[in-house]
Order: sequence, then C-alpha cells, then structure tokens
Amino acid sequence: MAHPVDVHVGKRIRHRRWMVGITQQGLAERVGIKFQQIQKYETGMNRVSASRLWDIAETLDVPVSFFFEGLDHKDPETTPANGIPADPMAEREALELVRSYYAIPENQRRRLFELARVLSDRPQSPG
Repeated sequence: MAHPVDVHVGKRIRHRRWMVGITQQGLAERVGIKFQQIQKYETGMNRVSASRLWDIAETLDVPVSFFFEGLDHKDPETTPANGIPADPMAEREALELVRSYYAIPENQRRRLFELARVLSDRPQSPG
C-alpha cells in the first residue's frame, strides 16, 4: 500500500505538470527517466528520491517544498467539514476550471469571478 505522503507528492507532481502543460513523456525526457516511472510517482506507487524530486522541481520551475504544501501531519487526504478537499487543486476538475478561467479575457474573467462569489453566497473580501 502506498504511503499517504508519497500519494500527496505524486498528486502535486501531476498537478504542476498539468498546469504547465507538460506530458508525462515530456517530463520524463527532461528528467532522464521513462514515462512509466512518472506514472508510478504520480500515483504514489513509487517513492520519489530526494535527488529525483529536486530534478522534477527544477523542470517544473517550483521549489521542492511545493510538493509538500497542503500536507497535514494527521491525514493528507482529510476533507474538512466544509466539504472542500484538503488539496482541491489535486482534483482534475479544479485544474481544468483554473486553466479555463485564465483563458477568459480579463474583463470577462472579473465579471465571472463576481458571479461565482454571488452564487456561492460568500461575502466579498476587502481589497
């Protein structure tokens, strides 16, 4: 069984890879391994060594700490009472939403943001 930390790190690798638009094959080539190894890292089946994580972080242009963000010492997969996953950006739907959102022209994006805030009944934050 995969360790929860390995699963979390793997999800963060997949998340960042997907956000920058690199395929598993592309990442594997840049890091010097086979794409099957990237698949195993992303599912948490294989643990990523420190040096390999360093190479992946450099390739994906993030600090190594990025892969541990959102990690809770208790259970990294815990969902709080509000129904939002501990790491919502690990969900493909959320990633697609963010990519689509930033593809919208800025003036329309701002209006969409305001609509989402109204529909969610969330108060407006100052600023």
